[in-house]
Order: sequence, then structure tokens, then C-alpha cells
Amino acid sequence: MDPKFKYIKANSSKELNSSEQQSHSKPCRPFLVAEAVVKILEEMGVQYAFGVSGGAIAPVWAALHQSPIQVLHFRHEAGAAFAAIEAHFASDRPVVVFTTTGPGITNALTGLLAARWEGAKVILVSASTSARQRGRWACQETSTYTMPSAGIFTSGQIFHYATTLESSYELIEVSQRLALGLGQSGGFVAHISIPTNIQTSSLKTSLPRVTLSHAVATASQQTIVECIHLLSEGPFAIWVGFGARGAAKEIRQLAERTGAAVMCSPRAKGIFPEDHPQFVGVTGFGGHKSVLRYMQEQRPSHILVLGTRLGEFTSFWNPMMIPRRGFLHVDIDQKVPGTAYPSIETFAIHCDVRLFLKGLLRYFPESLSLSTARSLPRPLYNVVHPSTADRVLPDILMSVIQQLIVEGSDALVMAEGGNSFAWAINLLQFAKPGRFRVSTGFSSMGHTVTGVVGAALARKGKAVAIVGDGSMLMLSEVNTAVKYQIPAVWIVLNDGRYNMCEQGMASVGFQGADTIIPQVDFVKIAQGMGADGVRVEREYDIQAALKKAITATGPFVLDVVIDPTQIAPTQSRNQSLISQGATNY
Repeated sequence: MDPKFKYIKANSSKELNSSEQQSHSKPCRPFLVAEAVVKILEEMGVQYAFGVSGGAIAPVWAALHQSPIQVLHFRHEAGAAFAAIEAHFASDRPVVVFTTTGPGITNALTGLLAARWEGAKVILVSASTSARQRGRWACQETSTYTMPSAGIFTSGQIFHYATTLESSYELIEVSQRLALGLGQSGGFVAHISIPTNIQTSSLKTSLPRVTLSHAVATASQQTIVECIHLLSEGPFAIWVGFGARGAAKEIRQLAERTGAAVMCSPRAKGIFPEDHPQFVGVTGFGGHKSVLRYMQEQRPSHILVLGTRLGEFTSFWNPMMIPRRGFLHVDIDQKVPGTAYPSIETFAIHCDVRLFLKGLLRYFPESLSLSTARSLPRPLYNVVHPSTADRVLPDILMSVIQQLIVEGSDALVMAEGGNSFAWAINLLQFAKPGRFRVSTGFSSMGHTVTGVVGAALARKGKAVAIVGDGSMLMLSEVNTAVKYQIPAVWIVLNDGRYNMCEQGMASVGFQGADTIIPQVDFVKIAQGMGADGVRVEREYDIQAALKKAITATGPFVLDVVIDPTQIAPTQSRNQSLISQGATNY
């Protein structure tokens, strides 16, 4: 038996049968598989379950409602999955998504792929068609007769672990696999499909209680010494990624002891304070020109990469980001180092970032004389002032968001795919970790407009989503937030078009693309669903509207009519597309 797991065998009818809590006048009934699955999830730390109900998943849904797990009924399965991602990051606990058969599963797949890309811990519990009905065109039949099995019901590129539970005897194996996945560093996305008749079958085996054991990768002393040798060859820089979010203190200590310049990926904003004199800027999409200026003028010998894949939205594989002598790349995923820049010398360190930095810091002095710090380029944030124009400039809006929300509250700020990404990444500054969330990997529209609900719920406080009108029309869960009175705020950049697409098409040489969205009043829509809201058409009204939004106790929609002619800082993305051949020039 694996020593990482402690199995406590017990009579399931005594330990788990909820009927013991009922009156003795009521007859006992067998403990069901659906109830056993929910009990396993509860013991693994699950606090929230998001999903959409259906007849085939009814037994599991009922068991969830009878458990301590808080169940939230969403309007769309993709929205539930996006909310689960953000609830995970807000709570650092695994989150359940539940769906019924057929389209319930396929609707959730976009959000579950995003969970895989984001490194979240999410467990999908779905229904499948009972064995006797398979191949007979059951309603929303979910079987190998009607749906592809590979990838959806098997482990692979979507799910780290996936299985169909055909017997209660498999629960021990399933619980062990889930515990292994949830105990590992990084993300874990699983799918447990349970035929309807199995959900209501009696538990025929005693149920294990699994104690999670969190194993982390560590670097050897020899590896640490080799890193010290390489970093001592000349000035080096630190490139911070989202995977380093648990090591903010150690990153700052290393930077200040060595005088290293620090840059970060878009997802890592705030892990290293953006107002720190050694911060040279955000890289990649919506990033700062100061980073490229630093690499041109003070190209370091090495770059210490901490917890980022250096993918397109982080680096655009720009050759200007290559250090003179190569990368030192720390990641918990052994497949990541060397992937983005395969021809460049990379010293790969398979290790938890925080543990690696703790080992590294033992070799550096406690303090560094300020005179040794070099003059580094810094991001520029222009001072902007409101005008009396009948449309709001996005940089004016971001300036007031910075003042009232970033600096004036403890709210989580999130940005949706599109120009909202670019404006927020480029213009907002964060001095603390855990205040900003953006999904630049899978980068699905709809992620933030629905994810903000899960984030606000799990952090038990305000979460603010900066989104476009296209995303808000695609997949918002305002009505869900109203039902549960979750204090989510949507700031809608309403320019009446898919503006990133329009501006991007023009940038790569294609003219006349139809991206127009008929003008929408999002406040009327919000009020029609029971939320509050304010429409802003003048810059002088932004401050009062934001104050109302941030003090609202329930869901709130701020509909801001912005100037569509303002070009968002997306040039690096457009240049990347041109380099890949997406051009009419």
C-alpha cells in the first residue's frame, strides 16, 4: 500500500449513512454511490460545486445538496467551469463542476480546457447513459455509440485523469487517483463520469478516507551550486511567471540582494511590486516598451525564469528577449524549460519555485548596497485628465480604476480576453500578489465575465471584471450572481464592436471586416435580471459610478461607453500574427 495514503476502513452504513441523523422511526436505506462520491469530494477539500442540472445527474445533484458543499446552479456549463477555475485560485481548494449527459458535458469542455491551461484543480462529475440503454438512442445518449470516448472520457490533453465509474468497487481506485492528482504541485483536471443507474446503486464496499500528501519537486544541492555559478557570470534578470505566485517574498529578497532587473508575464502582475525601482515592466501582450529597452541597452548574461512557459502571450518568442548566455528555467513541469526558445541554451531546474529560491538565497548576502543597483528603464504611465467628451477614453477609465479600485480597495481585478486584456495589463499597476487575474493561455472569451462570480464567492469579497461588450453578450452569469447575491462587478468597455478584431484586422492589412455590435444598454439588461447598474457616457461621471459599484453589496454592472477609435496596446500581438503569415501585405 502506498504510504502516502491513510485508508480508514469503516462500516459505510455507520460512518456515512445520512439516515442515522434521521428519526429512528424511519427505515434505513443503503448508502448510494452518488452519496459516496460526494463524501469523497468533501473529504478532499471541495467547498463549492458549480453546474447545470439534468435528469441523468439528479442523484449526484441531490447528494451534493445534502452535503456541506455549497452548490450553485449556473445558466451555462461553460460559465460554471470558468467560475470553478477562479474559485480555485481564490480559495486554493479543488472545485467541482457537475453536468448532465450529452450537451451538458460538451458545453463545459471549453472551460475545462481553460482549467488545464491555467493550472487549476477542477473535477468534472458528469452523468452517462446506463448500460442497458446504450446504443438505443436514449435522450442525450452519452456512450461510445454517440460520443467520442478518447479525450473526453479518457486521460489525455483535456483531463489529467478521466474514467467512467461502472461499479462501486472502483471507488477505492478513483479516490486514490484523485488524491494523487490533487496532492501534486500545479494543476489537476479530472472527469468522473457516472452512469445514472450506478449513481443510485448501493455501496457494496467500505469507503476509504484519503489523506492528501502534497509532494513537491526539489532541486539538489549540486543544482543550486551550479545556478549560483551561472548567475555569477554577469548581471542577470528575473522573469516572473504566474507559477511563482507563492514565492513573492523570496523573489523580492533575491532581486534586492543582487540588484537584478525584474520583469513579469501578464498573469504575474503584482507578484513583484510594479512600483519597485527594479521592475522594468510586463512582457508580451499589452506589455511595456521599457522591457525591450532594457534588453537592448543592458542585455543580461542570464535570465532566471520562474514559473512561466514563456509562451506567445508572454514572450511572442521575440529574439530580443534572449539573454547573452542563456536561460535558467525553474518549473514544476519538466516539459516546460527549453520549449519556447528551443535553440537557446537553457539550464532546466525541475523544482518548486519557492523551495528553489530558499536554497538560492542562502548563498547571497543579507543586504545589497544601493550603490550597486543599476539605473533601469521603467514603465511609463502618462498622467491623464477627464474631458467633457461624449465618450470615455479607455486610458482615462483605467486611471480612475487604478485610483479607486486597485489602490482604494482590496478587490480582485480581472480582465477579459480582447482589448480589455491590453488596457488592464498595460495601464494598471499592482504592488501585491493575488490582486489581478487574467487568462492569457487558452484566452477564451467568456472566461472573466463568468469567472468573476466564482472568484467573488470564494474570496468572500468584491471581485471586479473588466470586460468587452462582445464577451458580456456571449456568456455572462449576472443572473447567477443575483440569485446568490455575490458581490461581483462588471465594468463593460462598450464600444459597439469586437474592437480587438477590427483593429487587429486593419493592423495586418485586411480592411472592411464587419465587427459591429448593435448598441446595447447593459444596465437595462442587468436591471432586468435583478442587478444594479450605472451607464457612463462622460469621463467626469466615472468616479461617482465606480464608487457606487465598489460599495454595492450585490452584483453591479457599470456600462461605460468608450471611444472605439483609441488603439489598444496590442501591437506586439499583431506583429506576432504577421510573422506567422496572417497578413495581407
